[in-house]
Amino acid sequence: MQRFFNFFLIVCAMSLMTADGAPTNSTAESVDWLITGRYVVTMDRTHRVIPDGAIALRGNQIVGVGPHGELAAHFNAKHVLNKPDAILTPGLIDTHTHAPMSLFRGIADDMRLEDWLHNFIFPAESRNVTAEFVRWGTRLACLEMLQSGITTYTDMYYFEEEEAETAKAAGMRGVLGQSVIGLPAPDYKTWNEAIEGTEAFIKRYEHDELITPAIAPHAIYTTPDEALVAAHKLAVKYNVPLLIHLAETERERDDAIRTRNSSPTQVLDKLGILHGRVLAAHAIWESDEDLALLKSHGTGVAHCPSSNTKLASGVARVSQMLKLGIPVGLGTDGFAGSNDTADLLAEMNLAAKLQKVFTRDPTALSAEQVMDMATAGGARALGLEKEIGSLEVGKRADILAISLKRANAHPLYNVYSFLAYAVKAGDVEDVFINGRQVVADRKVLTLNAPEIYKKAEEYRQQIVNSLAKQ
Repeated sequence: MQRFFNFFLIVCAMSLMTADGAPTNSTAESVDWLITGRYVVTMDRTHRVIPDGAIALRGNQIVGVGPHGELAAHFNAKHVLNKPDAILTPGLIDTHTHAPMSLFRGIADDMRLEDWLHNFIFPAESRNVTAEFVRWGTRLACLEMLQSGITTYTDMYYFEEEEAETAKAAGMRGVLGQSVIGLPAPDYKTWNEAIEGTEAFIKRYEHDELITPAIAPHAIYTTPDEALVAAHKLAVKYNVPLLIHLAETERERDDAIRTRNSSPTQVLDKLGILHGRVLAAHAIWESDEDLALLKSHGTGVAHCPSSNTKLASGVARVSQMLKLGIPVGLGTDGFAGSNDTADLLAEMNLAAKLQKVFTRDPTALSAEQVMDMATAGGARALGLEKEIGSLEVGKRADILAISLKRANAHPLYNVYSFLAYAVKAGDVEDVFINGRQVVADRKVLTLNAPEIYKKAEEYRQQIVNSLAKQ
């Protein structure tokens, strides 16, 4: 009898355990995950930091954020991830890149943008970019983005349907812009065809959990006015983002003033393009009048410090933009000459330091501000602040666990200082996107790295051979 009673107690005890061995509370709410950390950096409106904090996930949403003890008492979790030596933060948001160009990494460096585009990138793309190229380039980019904590990326490229399916398979969240350009492109030979293709792309993904479809007219100097207007009309019709390069170089600004008696931003304003959900990449050569226009229209800006410095394009007036209330996010830009990595943590570091030297003011763009740009600020720039960018109840469950176990994390006085100036991409240990764990202890669970590396080498040889035929 005693034996049976002991067995009964063991069975009862086991029934009160989660799949991960944590005790349960029969009166508590059921959730899928409870993630704990030494600190939870929420990036909510008050930028609340919770020591010994936790986050509860149900499905794709956050249902609890608070002290570990409180959440453990309130929720029964199927899975528990305890990270006592980690900071939990929102997933990072890259507001400007060209993901499939990862296969062009290092193809051409140390030259001006116009030379880089017309003599290297456009020829390389015309000879190599296909739907399959986009598939493998996106896989390589997503692998690197996941390893460095990027959970949402904003893209401007070709064959966006292929990219969307590839990103979804990797578990990535993407704001994906189908390119519209006044040159024959790898996917559409005319801008009219690109507009038609973009509308089909928008209809296919307008209600997708992970993909936000967008339209991406390249720039005022590569896209005819009628194409810009048509792209904007489509963006407004479906209330999707319009992505565009804007005022990236001094030459772009000077040419616009010389030929059109207007700055690039004024050109867009006169065409009516700034109305609606617009995200301008770079926005370096902007006058006070230009910034006032961006502010009045609520235009978002994607600040790309590594690209801007490598191409010697200039330093954007980010501190002034933020003072005016212009929503500014961070972008890595393309891999092929303008930048070589998908490392938004490095962009945070450089962005803060560039503003300090540019303004000669060490208080310009603080560590806390630059962390906001990489998360909640990026969400605001994209018009997605109700869904992502902070750790709050009701938001999508996009979460990072960043290690505090390495030398660069000791001693830890201020979490924002660590995140802006000391952290490395290799410190990202775990990544959740839309409630799904896609990186566990540095291992990407959704992509086959050796297969991707092998294919990248095959493409490298193909691209070298194609350029040798010039």
